[in-house]
Amino acid sequence: MMFTTADLADAHEELRSCDLQFRSFGRSPRFSGAISTVRCRHDNALAKRVLSQPGGGRVLVIDGDGSMRFALVGDVMSGMAVANGWAGIVVHGAIRDSAALAMLDLGIKALGTNPRRGAAAGEGEIDLPVEFGGVIFTPGDYLYADEDGIVVSARALL
Repeated sequence: MMFTTADLADAHEELRSCDLQFRSFGRSPRFSGAISTVRCRHDNALAKRVLSQPGGGRVLVIDGDGSMRFALVGDVMSGMAVANGWAGIVVHGAIRDSAALAMLDLGIKALGTNPRRGAAAGEGEIDLPVEFGGVIFTPGDYLYADEDGIVVSARALL
């Protein structure tokens, strides 16, 4: 599937564009899919639970409140995402194992890296709207990401 977020934004004025500057870590800088969400700060147990389920081409948006203190995703969870058919992961926070993530056929965007792993107590919430970068990421909406950024639509565009 070939698209650019710039072309989508030009063709669809209703698109919401995320204002944050994410870095790309997976082998697939361009990815899209229906959104699932997890809200967690410093605790990745719920994200791991979601990624262990069939993804069906979805994108998991993890709202870590922009914290860079702990990594919320690493090579084990990303490998799980690939094995379970997820198209991508967007982390409003940090990831780790960036060299290993670069080898995975998965779209991964995050604010940066930190080698320290998060807690695994299961704190947080699953599948509720999360907001960052001027965009509300609502489960079931569609996310499109490439080298230029992230845009979100209430409906599938491709």
